[in-house]
Amino acid sequence: MATLIYIVDDEDNIRNLIKSFLLKDGFEVRDFASGDEMLESFDKKAADLVVLDIMLPGLDGYSVCEALRARGNVPIIFLSARDSEYDRIAGLKLGGDDYLTKPFSPLELVERIKALLRRAGTNETAKKDGAISFGDLQIYPESKRAFCGEVNLSLTIKEFDLLCYLAKNHGRAVSRDELLSVVWGIECDIDTRATDDTVKRLRKKMAAVSSKTKLETIWGYGFMLTE
Repeated sequence: MATLIYIVDDEDNIRNLIKSFLLKDGFEVRDFASGDEMLESFDKKAADLVVLDIMLPGLDGYSVCEALRARGNVPIIFLSARDSEYDRIAGLKLGGDDYLTKPFSPLELVERIKALLRRAGTNETAKKDGAISFGDLQIYPESKRAFCGEVNLSLTIKEFDLLCYLAKNHGRAVSRDELLSVVWGIECDIDTRATDDTVKRLRKKMAAVSSKTKLETIWGYGFMLTE
């Protein structure tokens, strides 16, 4: 079964351009002029990945991203003419997995989509090897999945990347700046709560499965994973 991609953009020419490139690569594609239409379709059939504009009629892209995150962990790529660092951080903070600005290269977008799908473990070659065990957690970098016992934590890509990095660096406090650089690729002095908000969501998922592993806050600095 072909991987299903949803495209949300109010410009017909952009939707058609992206769609043509994705179809050539064997993806199944549905496109929408508004987030409301896409969410209605998503509730009937979930996509494997969503390409999402920010400036949309009705719900804006940020609100659509929040609605998708309430539904699950589908990978989300923001594609927007809004190119400031603040816009990028806002999108990532709300749960977006990547951010590409317009004008853009369709070939680059396709490659980013493929990379996200690989990281999300939706490709057939994803394997549960190279596992990292810490406390009661088992983390599988290849398939981007984490378990507490036999229970899948069902993490978003950024939640997984943050947990995996902290597990690899257990025993030391990791600063917010380091996490922004490694996990989000942000090198700036902008004050952002992207790490704190992701940690909050991650803690909630760990608590829901009664994980005994602790994600501690080092006040004024960052975070550390402890048993």
